[in-house]
Amino acid sequence: MEDLIKGRLGGADGYSIRCAIDGDTIKGRAGGKLHGKDINLEITERGVQGTVGADPVKIELEDGELRGNVGAQKLTLRGVDRVTGFMGEPIVGWNVVAQQTGEKLVGQLGSTVLGRPFELDLGSAPGWVGTLVAVVAFYALEPRANVTV
Repeated sequence: MEDLIKGRLGGADGYSIRCAIDGDTIKGRAGGKLHGKDINLEITERGVQGTVGADPVKIELEDGELRGNVGAQKLTLRGVDRVTGFMGEPIVGWNVVAQQTGEKLVGQLGSTVLGRPFELDLGSAPGWVGTLVAVVAFYALEPRANVTV
């Protein structure tokens, strides 16, 4: 049986996220049918790899942290049910903070003023998986998230 991760990134004016988890595979969509991108991720022994839209996602577990790239952006995440991290470069980047309570994940990408809140129903998925899905959706749909400097 597949499990679902679903929710919103950015509140009422944001984007929907809906992904199915089947074993080690996460497939779904961020955004709607017209303005949206497919998410295809696979959890491997060393991390997570896949695509969001046409951009690659490759993240590996190093020293207790997930480190790698979502498209052109660097990503570092640490924690399981309380997840913190950073996406981007020091000058142009976004803090990542999320907290899992039961099957709910609530978090923030970026600052409280310019960032985006997110809230996801995780099903049986751990908080770090939901946080990664939110970060990937943010990269896919937020124009300023996938700009390289």
